[in-house]
Order: sequence, then structure tokens, then C-alpha cells
Amino acid sequence: MYRKTTFLVLAAFMASVAGQPAMAIGEDTSEPPRKTKTTTQCKNGKIWDARKGQCVNAKKSGLSDDILFEAARELAYAGQYENAIKVLGAVSDQRSARVLNYLGYANRKAGRMELGMQFYKRALQADENYILARSYLGQALVEQGRIEEAKVQLVEIRDRGGENTWAYKALLQSLGGTRHHY
Repeated sequence: MYRKTTFLVLAAFMASVAGQPAMAIGEDTSEPPRKTKTTTQCKNGKIWDARKGQCVNAKKSGLSDDILFEAARELAYAGQYENAIKVLGAVSDQRSARVLNYLGYANRKAGRMELGMQFYKRALQADENYILARSYLGQALVEQGRIEEAKVQLVEIRDRGGENTWAYKALLQSLGGTRHHY
């Protein structure tokens, strides 16, 4: 009887977790996205649709949010910030922390610092544990000379279990690369 109850409780727990989004700590890797035909062949905010074998308009593509997000991330890392913003606009969940974070990143890198900061803050309102948004926010703060505020974000990342992640290491490097027990 004990094993059956334990099994049922475990099964119920797993079912509840399966419907939840993945932990924000592990979403992005330390590697930039690999280049695809989205950045090597497509133009004007279009993305590669492997099923159709051609570049398509992101808004009309019918592609999943995950595919759209990965394409936008690829475009952002390739320095195609305006195209990344266009593709992020096609994602159906405009309130997700990852979309808001990359809207922050693309806008900041495109020279719209204040708009980028607003998106980072909205990303953290959506998910206070989204450490990548904390890292990018911290890096933006460093760019603005707001070092003490950036250090707060570094501590937040550490305290949320992200000390061994790219998000932590990238912000630490922006702060000069030396840990001072903030």
C-alpha cells in the first residue's frame, strides 16, 4: 500500500511539473546559437522554415513559439537586432520572460538602452528567477556606469543558484572578472 501511495504521489507530482515551463536557470546555454539559413540566407526579418525549405514571414509562418524564439535569438546574436525584434513580435506569448528578455537585449544592442531596460524589468516581473535577464540587465547597468546596481544583480543570480552559469560568469566578467564577495 505504501509503495502504491508513493507511486501515485510521485506520478501526480511529475504530471504537474510536466506542464510547467523549464527552469529559467537552464534555458540558455553558454554557446551562441548556431547559424542557420535564417541568418545566412533570409532577409527582412524572415526566417527559415525547414518544412517548406524557404524563408518565410515569421508572423504568417505558423511556426511554434520555440522555433520563432530560437530564430529571434539567432538573429540577435548575429547583430540583426531589428529582425530579431520583428520575429519576437510573431511569438504568441508576448508576456514570457524569455521573449521580454530578448526584446530588451535586441533594443539595448540597437541603441535603445532605456527601452531595453524596460523590457528587462518586465522580464523579471514575469519571472524573478530568470537569471539571464538579470545578467543582461546587469551588463546594461555596467554600460551605464551603475556598478553597484549591477553587483546587486550578480548577487541575485548567485543567490538563485546560478553561480556556475554563463549568466553569472558573463556579468562577473562585465564587472571586471573578479569576485569580491558582494
